[in-house]
Amino acid sequence: MSNEQVIDGTATEIPQAAASKPPVRRLPRRTLVVGAIAAPLALGAVGLSLAQNGAPSTTPIAPVAISALVPSGGIAAKGEVAEIFGNKFVLQDGTGRALVETGRRGEGGTLVAKGETVTVQGRFENGFLHAAVLTHGDGNRVLLGPAGGQPPGTLDWAKDKVGLGANPDVPALTASVQAAGYSDVRVTGRGPRHLEVAAKGQDGRERALHVGFDGQIREMRAF
Repeated sequence: MSNEQVIDGTATEIPQAAASKPPVRRLPRRTLVVGAIAAPLALGAVGLSLAQNGAPSTTPIAPVAISALVPSGGIAAKGEVAEIFGNKFVLQDGTGRALVETGRRGEGGTLVAKGETVTVQGRFENGFLHAAVLTHGDGNRVLLGPAGGQPPGTLDWAKDKVGLGANPDVPALTASVQAAGYSDVRVTGRGPRHLEVAAKGQDGRERALHVGFDGQIREMRAF
């Protein structure tokens, strides 16, 4: 007689309690793509020389006497800070005074000090000099207002930051504006796919131009 016992039956799988898992947070595709592009910059894989690819420099403008300020999309004046009122200050020289508006960067009144000499470059309109660039006596330049270029946080902005965005040929675009009959051409800023330009038309009047990276020129307004 055998001592072996045969157990007759069909094996069944005993279910195990599923381990609880934390919910998975799905990020928007754009966020993932922007992160993937921006990561090399954070890790130092891309040189710092590429980090500011997106914003061409504005054209330096020689300052005029305050009494000579006229409505313009790109003009500059140099003088002494006489008074400060929050994000505005009074600039004066031997010929007169002008009220300078510095935007959000100037809130708190700490951009300039009373009595110091500064050069202000920007747009003069309705009696205000809306500052875009402020240069202190030691040569330190402060960019005011929107920096221009792509809106922060977008895919195009991330590309600009790592040197993969559009790199407009500013000299060629400036030459195309001159070829179209404009003179005294000054680059005053940049949009997502265009340059903001101040220039004089054939009639001598000041114009604000929208110059696309593809060379298309549009007059936005006349002063």
